[in-house]
Amino acid sequence: MAKDPKSETPGKSELHMRGARSFMQGRFETVARESFDDGWTPEEKEEERPLETQVTIERARSIVSHNDSPDVGFDSSINPYRGCEHGCIYCFARPSHAYLELSPGLDFETRLYAKTNAAKLLRAELARAGYQCTPIALGANTDCYQPIERKYRITRQILEVLAECNHPVTLVTKSALVERDLDILGPMAEKNLVRVFVSIGTLDRELARKLEPRAASPQRRLDVLRALSGAKVPCGVMVAALIPALNDKTMEHVLEAASQAGAAEAAYVIMRLPNELKDLFKEWLAEHYPDRAEHVISIVHQMRGGKDNDPRFGTRMTGLGNYADLIAKRFEIACRKYALNGHGAGRRRPGLDCTLFRPPSRNPGQLVLL
Repeated sequence: MAKDPKSETPGKSELHMRGARSFMQGRFETVARESFDDGWTPEEKEEERPLETQVTIERARSIVSHNDSPDVGFDSSINPYRGCEHGCIYCFARPSHAYLELSPGLDFETRLYAKTNAAKLLRAELARAGYQCTPIALGANTDCYQPIERKYRITRQILEVLAECNHPVTLVTKSALVERDLDILGPMAEKNLVRVFVSIGTLDRELARKLEPRAASPQRRLDVLRALSGAKVPCGVMVAALIPALNDKTMEHVLEAASQAGAAEAAYVIMRLPNELKDLFKEWLAEHYPDRAEHVISIVHQMRGGKDNDPRFGTRMTGLGNYADLIAKRFEIACRKYALNGHGAGRRRPGLDCTLFRPPSRNPGQLVLL
């Protein structure tokens, strides 16, 4: 049976404050579903699939992930949660829900998994004989400060272990909840153990609400940069995801506002459309911006070698071609103008300090023999 990506599409009221527009099926599902009117249920009374956020406790077997990608500035990362309630339609992590036989669409932002044993696993990993200390990235896949962190506090528990061991960490978030942990991040910053990037793709509130329906507003994220800077926590702005003909034209406005708010560093990422994400994004475009949908996808293809996605190392984050080159040039000029990344009065910060690391006790609270 052919898959119908809109076979389980909620009503308009149910889609309020959600990014994806349907429960589009993942590529690993073994059963396809298709709606069929058999005359028993009037269309206007057809039962809709609920969209409440559901959290499942996951007892993870390992917590530190490793990668050898030259496109990212880290080789170790921790993701406290699977799925993300922020619901960013462009999130490259959406297809990972397909491995759970869940929809990369609405399931990704409503069926969440919390790794509540993360801190315990991290402590064991750091205490392992032969462990080599390198900065760990938090929030590399899904946001470590998404709304359910208020209840589960997994990210805070991880930071407490890292702070205890003087282990360096980097964070990327769209959430103002990071301010809660300034009591940990501040002292770590004094030892050059932490760096925080706040992701801001646009300052347009209306566009941001459609792109990232449950993330903090762009203006609130600028407040977060001010709070981090005020606490002397090194911070930067991640202009992501840049989407051609939607938010790329305001990149300079984001960089200027972030610099004024205290950001010292900046980076950007061009939107990627791997696997199921390409269909989810096109579905979103057709609903919100039908007049420019064809134009947006045309430029995406120009930057991705005529395809929706180019997964090759070295180009997947920035794209190829004239349009990608223009964005790179604009970004470099803006960074010079607004004293980011070591330009002007700014100074590029040294790498995080890995020399202070001390392994934790396997059993916290146990006395140490002298």
